[in-house]
Amino acid sequence: MNPAEATRVQEKMKQHVIQEKASFWKRTANVRIAALYLFPSLLLFSIFLFYPMIRTVYLSFFLTDAQGNAALFVGLENYLYLFQSDPFRKSASATFLFVLYTVPTGVLLALFLALIANEKLRGIGLFRTIFSSTMGMSVAASAVIWLFLFHPTVGILNSILGFIGIDSIPWLLDPKWALISIAITTIWMNTGFSFLVLLGGLQNIDQHLYESARIDGAGYFYQLFRITVPMLSPTLFFIITITFIHSFQSFGQVDILTGGGPAEATNLIVYSIYQDAFINYQFGTASAQAVILFLLVLLLTLVQFKFGEKKVHYQ
Repeated sequence: MNPAEATRVQEKMKQHVIQEKASFWKRTANVRIAALYLFPSLLLFSIFLFYPMIRTVYLSFFLTDAQGNAALFVGLENYLYLFQSDPFRKSASATFLFVLYTVPTGVLLALFLALIANEKLRGIGLFRTIFSSTMGMSVAASAVIWLFLFHPTVGILNSILGFIGIDSIPWLLDPKWALISIAITTIWMNTGFSFLVLLGGLQNIDQHLYESARIDGAGYFYQLFRITVPMLSPTLFFIITITFIHSFQSFGQVDILTGGGPAEATNLIVYSIYQDAFINYQFGTASAQAVILFLLVLLLTLVQFKFGEKKVHYQ
């Protein structure tokens, strides 16, 4: 090959490379634009979600000092210690009972209120506002309100019980009643959000379905179980999932009302993590508990999606 032909070949190769680069940048233009828009969110998630999660998993394999720095690698010892620990087993048991108390009762109560508020009655807007008002209150304010309601001597709940001839209940002082009291508070706090979402789902159901059912002579309960619940199933599935996850994360009401007591009856896993990390300065075991809680919620949520979503009607 003479020099002139070699030069032409090199020029063709350069042009081919330039065309390939231009084609690549053109094909990935949308990807780069999307990445640019997503960068602020990814940055925030990385700082406040991904890094803490990775750091938590890392610390769960170590014994730490008082500042939370890894001091001694112990592998799975923190996890083995937790599974052999009576306080952790009590905490896990209390957490499962708490979820059992709050999720079904809260969802059914919100559905009942949404069905009432969906009726076309005069002044129903006032009741919709009342039913959803708890959504605008902080956890601290709600817990303080219920702290006064549960007071053993001057609380209005015991006053009502005394008025109808029932003995006073030591709501927050008796281990048998303390977890139920926390559950009542949590149900009251979560009702507003669940009510609004379910009410929106009810109002999106095609009214022609009810008109056709009434023409055919269907009663209220037949319409409820044959039309309302199936058509509302996507919204119900969403509310059940969100309420389920939030119940595992309950902290503020426990801290204000009982502080994990009495006799660790309300020492939920989240509160146990707080005590180990910020009171006992055992960040290793606290991180291990956080990892266990994350895996537990993830597993139960996947099970819920696996079996619960089959009963959801999206049309």
